[in-house]
Amino acid sequence: MNKQVQLNKIKEDFIQSQKVLSAIGDETRQSILLVLMGTDCETGIRVGGITNQTHLSRPAVSHHLKILREAGIILMRKEGTKNFYYINVRSELGLLKMLVGDIEKFMDDFYR
Repeated sequence: MNKQVQLNKIKEDFIQSQKVLSAIGDETRQSILLVLMGTDCETGIRVGGITNQTHLSRPAVSHHLKILREAGIILMRKEGTKNFYYINVRSELGLLKMLVGDIEKFMDDFYR
């Protein structure tokens, strides 16, 4: 594959990854993700639990959870009136792996 074809592939990877990159680029969302990673994906955690562990306000947690959900990184399970949040194990994070892999291949092919 020539240089321009690989660059076009990386450009497309960046475009596909924009929502995920934006969502995980925020330090507050990173702390929420760490809390979610520490929970069981079967049960999840409620906003109050995230609030207690991150010391953020409930509205702030809800706002950031919405962004993470829209990016496909987390999911929500309803149980009556309660919402439980957990990491989406089939999430769009795989796009980042593809992006990094394509960048590494490009660097190996043309600069190493």
